[in-house]
Amino acid sequence: MTQQTYLPGQHPTLPPPKNLIGPVAWMREHLFSGVYSTLLTFFGIYLLYLVVPPMLDWLILSADFIGDTPEACTSDGACWVFVSVWYEQLMYGQYPPEQIWRINFSYVLALAAAAPLFFDSVSVKIKGLLIGFLLIFYPIICFYLYYGDSFGLELVETPLWGGLFLTLVIAVTGIVASFPLGVILALGRRSNMPTIKTICVVFIEFWRGIPLITVLFMSSVMFPLFVPEGLSPDKLVRALIGVALFSSAYMAEVVRGGLQAIPKGQYEAADALGLSYWKSMTFVILPQALKMVIPGIVNTFIGLFKDTTLVLIIGLFDLLGTAQKAATNPDWIAYNIEGYVFAAIGFFVFCFSMSRYSQRLERTLNTGHR
Repeated sequence: MTQQTYLPGQHPTLPPPKNLIGPVAWMREHLFSGVYSTLLTFFGIYLLYLVVPPMLDWLILSADFIGDTPEACTSDGACWVFVSVWYEQLMYGQYPPEQIWRINFSYVLALAAAAPLFFDSVSVKIKGLLIGFLLIFYPIICFYLYYGDSFGLELVETPLWGGLFLTLVIAVTGIVASFPLGVILALGRRSNMPTIKTICVVFIEFWRGIPLITVLFMSSVMFPLFVPEGLSPDKLVRALIGVALFSSAYMAEVVRGGLQAIPKGQYEAADALGLSYWKSMTFVILPQALKMVIPGIVNTFIGLFKDTTLVLIIGLFDLLGTAQKAATNPDWIAYNIEGYVFAAIGFFVFCFSMSRYSQRLERTLNTGHR
């Protein structure tokens, strides 16, 4: 067999060796790179063998899905009949069934407005308009849709709100309200004006120094005692305000960390350009600072989303509270685990989605984080 020869510069490009690319190379580098790595890999496989098959058997293979009474649960697996029977309450609480279309319409409207934000082909101008719609007009539309009593819609009092719907209302309101307030507090804490700095420091340290459950209790039980009868806001409104103020204190410290990480030269460059304080913050400092603290911001959002379960103490039944209430029904008291699993899956889906979006945002903005 003769070996083919090539003139200088005419040798074809050859593919890399198979042992350097593909799944085999990945496993060799990440799973079997050494003795300890190999042992840990086999130990992890053994743990998965112990946990995954029984879990799948209980969740799916031996589970009951069809029926509408506890008698339909005859196997040793999960009784998802419990979830199907209580599904409407787990999703919407005591919201009138004939009015649930209003909630579903708001979900569709939010998805339609938010979906283009994930496509790079959409222009920046259109994305800006959609973000403005979601931050300004969408909350107003949702208020009239949910509460009603106008535009021919039936009035639905907030005590009837519950389930995943109430969880999303509290979480989204808290996130949208706490972020700008946290940015303002962070700027105020770094201000050179003693009065503003003192006010922001006292505010942040006060709200960080008390538990959220205390804030909710005070807003629900104690606050109405100090205002004239009839002037106290709705219980849900008081909870929303408390959650937003509480979360804004933590958000302020996250943003302040980003501001402190900006080199002094950036501030001096903004001053050299003759920019005012607010212009330098808006166009030079804050864009860099917020990019650096995206993981911390999203972490605060995820913590806020999970903290919504604490509203149960003031009589508001979110997703987890509704699952607990359903499990106290005498007919379904033996199937409380399914309710907790369903609630856990719901929280995981939303929290994991926020985490993945933050990673995508980091890659898009090229922050250097992975």
